[in-house]
Amino acid sequence: MNTHLFLDSAVGNGGRTQRRVIVCAGTGCVANGAYQIIKAFNEQIAAAGISITTEFKTEPSSHDLRLNKSGCQGFCQMGPLVTILPDEILYNKVKVKDVEEIVRETLVGGKVVDRLLYVDPATRRHCRGINDIPFYQQQQRHVLKECGVLDPDSIEEYVHHGGYDGAKKAILTMSPEEVVQEILKSGLRGRGGGGFPTGRKWEAARTQPSAKKYVICNADEGDPGAFMNRSVMEGNPHSVLEGLMIAARAIGADETLIYVRTEYPLAVARMKRAVEEAQKLGFLGENAFGSGMPLNCEVMEGAGAFVCGEETAMIASIEGQRGMPRPKPPFPAQSGLWGKPTVINNVETLAHAVRVINQGWETFRKLGSKASPGTKTFALTGHVANTGLIEVPFGTTLREVVLNIGGGITDRRGKVKADAFKAVQIGGPSGGCLTQAHLDLPLDYDSLRSVGAMVGSGGLVAMNEKTCMVSIARFFMDFTQRESCGKCVLCREGTRQLLSLLDDIIEGRATSGTLDLMEKLAVAVQKGSLCGLGKTAPNPVLSTLRYFRHEYDEHVLHKHCATGQCKALAKPHIDPAKCKGCMVCGKKCPVGAITGDRKQAHTIDQTKCIVCGACADACKLEAVVGV
Repeated sequence: MNTHLFLDSAVGNGGRTQRRVIVCAGTGCVANGAYQIIKAFNEQIAAAGISITTEFKTEPSSHDLRLNKSGCQGFCQMGPLVTILPDEILYNKVKVKDVEEIVRETLVGGKVVDRLLYVDPATRRHCRGINDIPFYQQQQRHVLKECGVLDPDSIEEYVHHGGYDGAKKAILTMSPEEVVQEILKSGLRGRGGGGFPTGRKWEAARTQPSAKKYVICNADEGDPGAFMNRSVMEGNPHSVLEGLMIAARAIGADETLIYVRTEYPLAVARMKRAVEEAQKLGFLGENAFGSGMPLNCEVMEGAGAFVCGEETAMIASIEGQRGMPRPKPPFPAQSGLWGKPTVINNVETLAHAVRVINQGWETFRKLGSKASPGTKTFALTGHVANTGLIEVPFGTTLREVVLNIGGGITDRRGKVKADAFKAVQIGGPSGGCLTQAHLDLPLDYDSLRSVGAMVGSGGLVAMNEKTCMVSIARFFMDFTQRESCGKCVLCREGTRQLLSLLDDIIEGRATSGTLDLMEKLAVAVQKGSLCGLGKTAPNPVLSTLRYFRHEYDEHVLHKHCATGQCKALAKPHIDPAKCKGCMVCGKKCPVGAITGDRKQAHTIDQTKCIVCGACADACKLEAVVGV
């Protein structure tokens, strides 16, 4: 698979290779001190007497060292990340105190600092760069390819590497019909969750008889554990803006808008700068690319309501109303913002549209499956060795994503354990759970829908065997209940009652009729809610009931939570076959609930135990179970 991301980005027009130091400045790395690391590099490089530039040059001097930030490089767990080109060295978990050594040993001495390289846990091998790291080797990064290389604030660098060629081509040499046909032939489907064919949406708006039309970029990513759209906006904002311009040409719109949730300040800042720079160069404005076509863009911050990710609720929010959905039809393509035909696409969809116009629909369809062409980004989090942002073709199996790219499932101590896999929640609160039986299921829109799950925006949370699936269902139900706009009775009251029933189960109050009632109510909410939030809110409950019914039965009928996560039902005990009587657990117990002589199996007094888990954390033999 492809991961050769960097070499072409270090070459200028003259073919000379410029040495570069690239510091990841995505949100995760910024939080861990990326800007301080950039400052330290500036100081240490200058102290070493090396000529340094922070600006992009189309004809770089071979003697100049360029220092620049990038967006998210994907391997979030290993940040802050520092890439050195053309050496193809990737240093991970870099701290300010490491910068002086990197400058001395690598930039001056030409040596690799081994201790800062990624160590593959499976082979204990030091990996020099991304082409050696399994996390990257098994991906095919296209939308994310340049996010970890280009300076997101440099429109010159984006243009130098082919940026805005697609928009220029669409506006200057293609008719709206031709643009739409190219997207239709590509089979591009919306990456925001529903998977609706993008070309059909554009065609519906294009054929509407209206002098005024709009295109909106839906950047209101709100799923717990999802950060794909944020990372694309932070790392390659011009690709999003270019996709927006192509969509505008396709439907005949002269105004576009990017709706970003206000909790994404870095993405907001970089998108606003991208718009300003595009306006300065004449790509946007009253005469886009000198075509005579007016094209403007505004970046708007949303108020953070999850429901505003739904198209009609987003439109209401933009118009200054409370963010609540309305019945469809009419669809936004017929009557959207201010009653005018409107196309709404998410960040990743627009970035893919750029690839389609630049490379042609035939090239785009070479990846992915027949019904779901192209690639998809996923935010891989949870009990997995390698967390981060990944991109794979549709049709890639869950096994490849979690066990290969993700490096396997980890136990409570963070160590990879062969038999620890329990489930994956895919699609966020709107999605569902996949189990071991689904490890070889190809990930695409149709296959996931067939098992009661969905791609969603791309959040993917891996869980080990110590995860209580009832608690997981409650977590997502609590989220959707809080985020319900309250317009539909079934959504507003149904999610509240579902949450109450789940509380009864995990607190030991449920009866034999609770599960049947909960299942009936979930189906009713699913069928009767107005928008996608309510219709998909019961998915985590229904999918966990479907695949983990035995856990629900154990909670309800036996009043026991085997994982110990439901404190009211936890019954921690010590397995005498594993206990060696080391007495470590007894010393860690804050309430003195553990007794036993040295080299003899210990016991836990259930009347004293507060289920804090300190004993299980301390026991290296894993003799403490049920907590």
